[in-house]
Amino acid sequence: MDRLQKAREVINRVDAEMARLFEERLCASREVAAYKKEHGLPILDAAREAAVIASGVARIEDESLKEYYVTFQKSLMAVCRSYQSLLLEGMRVAYSGTEGAFAHSAATRIFPEGEAVGYPDFESAYRAVESGACYAAVLPIENSFAGEVAQVTDLLFSGSLSVSGMYDLSVTQNLLCVKGATLADIKTVVSHPQALSQCSAFIREHGWKTVEAENTALAAKRVAEAGDMSVAAIAGEDNAALWGLSVLSRAINESAGNTTRFAVFTRARHPIPESVAGAGRFILTFTVKNEAGSLAKALDVIGKFGFNLRTLRSRPTKNHMWSYYFYAEAEGNVDTSQGKAMLAALAAFCDAIKVSGTYTDSPALILS
Repeated sequence: MDRLQKAREVINRVDAEMARLFEERLCASREVAAYKKEHGLPILDAAREAAVIASGVARIEDESLKEYYVTFQKSLMAVCRSYQSLLLEGMRVAYSGTEGAFAHSAATRIFPEGEAVGYPDFESAYRAVESGACYAAVLPIENSFAGEVAQVTDLLFSGSLSVSGMYDLSVTQNLLCVKGATLADIKTVVSHPQALSQCSAFIREHGWKTVEAENTALAAKRVAEAGDMSVAAIAGEDNAALWGLSVLSRAINESAGNTTRFAVFTRARHPIPESVAGAGRFILTFTVKNEAGSLAKALDVIGKFGFNLRTLRSRPTKNHMWSYYFYAEAEGNVDTSQGKAMLAALAAFCDAIKVSGTYTDSPALILS
């Protein structure tokens, strides 16, 4: 038997085994898709894919073949993602606003395989997931310039959903007007309060009046329908083509680093595997006992167990006058034994504790 024939026999044997393993892998991928659908998770999990590739590369003994293995594994994962997308074609994702709003763009980019469904406000989108009408909701939770979105934070505290993903989206605000209008014609600008706040310096510079709208897309629609050259909207550039408007000025937001964090809300909390303990993040919402030093002691517990507190905010509970709950984001995996011990220790100083979200770092997305 010559070398070529021997090599081909090895390839045939390996290909037969690979075909069997491919089918087994796709069946497992089908189960992953079912889990993602149940929990409202996006198809792409960049951290998981990177970990799988790194683990596989470590098993390749021939150094010269490692780069080819990476290419092979990435291609295989692309096939699996394509298969999962087909299975999840019917996924419905709630957002607050209408087509053209930044939230719509965020929802379609985070869940490109899903159907984005608009709701008139944050609570309606949130309740759509609670009721099962949608699998997940994509809602803004914080802006780097204007601060937290308080209504969404309150829903996280009082509602039943959990955060299973956080996405930082760079947002550019633009001045949109009726075609033919100039800066000299503008007297009034219409937009969502957050957008008006982000562009306050530009608005003051021109001495314009402001009118609030439910969201930026509706502001653009209102300007288009009115046809008034003295009224402009602040919104994403996509709305110009959508509503037949002109872009009078681009990037008018005060901060060039204007970023909005969008949270993915799902019915079930998505635990982080212990293998990615360092990359994990979690959200706690809690109230402390009415005793001297309770808050300080609670925060000390979080640090004592090795979790790095990144964010801490207080909000009124609205049930009792001068009563507050706390929103905390921390680095680490709360689903480890260390995390469970930390939660048990917190109980000594807190009246109520809820793990309101677990997620891993997600890539930033760009919106304009």
